[in-house]
Amino acid sequence: MADLELVVPDIGDFDEVEVIEVLVSVGDTVEENQDIITLESDKAAMEIPASQAGVIKELKISVGDKVKEGSVIAIIESAGAGSPEVKTESAPTPKQESAPAPVVAPAPTELVESVPYAPDNKAGVKHAHASPSVRQFARELGVTLSLVSGSGDKGRITKADVQNFVKKKVNAPAVAATSGSAIPPVPVGNYEKFGEVESTELSRIKKISGKHLHACWLNIPHVTQFDEADITELEKFRKDNKDNAAKQGVNLTPLVFIMKAVVASLKLYPEMNASLSEDKQNLIIKSYYNIGIAVDTPNGLMVPVVRDVDKKGFLELAGELGEISLRARDGALTAKDLQGGTFSISSLGGIGGSFFTPIVNAPEVAILGVGRHKMQPVWNGSEFVPRLMLPLSVSYDHRVVDGAMGARFTTHLNNMLSDIRKVLL
Repeated sequence: MADLELVVPDIGDFDEVEVIEVLVSVGDTVEENQDIITLESDKAAMEIPASQAGVIKELKISVGDKVKEGSVIAIIESAGAGSPEVKTESAPTPKQESAPAPVVAPAPTELVESVPYAPDNKAGVKHAHASPSVRQFARELGVTLSLVSGSGDKGRITKADVQNFVKKKVNAPAVAATSGSAIPPVPVGNYEKFGEVESTELSRIKKISGKHLHACWLNIPHVTQFDEADITELEKFRKDNKDNAAKQGVNLTPLVFIMKAVVASLKLYPEMNASLSEDKQNLIIKSYYNIGIAVDTPNGLMVPVVRDVDKKGFLELAGELGEISLRARDGALTAKDLQGGTFSISSLGGIGGSFFTPIVNAPEVAILGVGRHKMQPVWNGSEFVPRLMLPLSVSYDHRVVDGAMGARFTTHLNNMLSDIRKVLL
């Protein structure tokens, strides 16, 4: 048995080339001519093979190091004779005797799983044989080569193997993600070293809603349609009837009219008032109209449901909306108040802003986001006139609602809000 140095061979007219991949770990058994590192210059990437078979005892380089011809890559324990390119060490030098424990270059399994691609190593994965061009192709696609089966000579991975791997992943049946454990985690930093911090526990509502929103975002392919509705006449009608409503103890807000306009549009486009079956093979269209209203509470966002909106008048809805919003802020909602919704509305108009991308509240398939209305100049064909414009943002599940239907629904909703009398037809 002998300890030998594996060095960078003649790599041509290159000097100070960067190490971009370390393909072996301490303790690995390598074969002669097995690739052990990958170098990359400003012109090309190249793999450096082992000039001797044996067991890696120590790595002398790591990713990011600059090397040249003759640079020591690793110390290998070999039972055979060394090649002319390999130098035999009869005894370690004093510097080697006092050196610290070997540094392992490849990242641990956790790091490999948390980046789009990572150097192939033996941290729970097999070594991958591929040419520099194939490795570069795989990196561009975010593919970890150790997961790809090679069809080439001696199991070497080809470009076609990488393409087939990606096709299989794209066409694989969707798996419902509830915890997000399959996606790379976001690293948590040591924030204290930059300044003073304070840790505050999330409210119970935020913890619960956060998990639900995360699942909705992971499982639903979202598309958002934007538009602006002219609510000049609607606002005039609301103000004309506001005092009469106040005498009956209710606050007649724009949201009441938006709810009725939404229902009128849902009746014309029933697929927007639906849910996918559990196996995702059928669409369950609902003949009732229960609208969830996002309410900003001291403890977080809640979405109580106003039932049978189609069967109630403006004043009745205004009273019920005020009552359920108050109970939400007081933390007095029951489980029944939060169930049975068919479509949701998130109105940020009272706070500010214009367009945004609301997250669909599964198992619903669509949600309306409402921004803050403002007076704008609008061209009527002969001149600009001041009109009160309301930003609308409709997000929907693209598995159920295609772009054409999403646009038609939003346009119809716009028309309903522009002339609220149409809701009564």
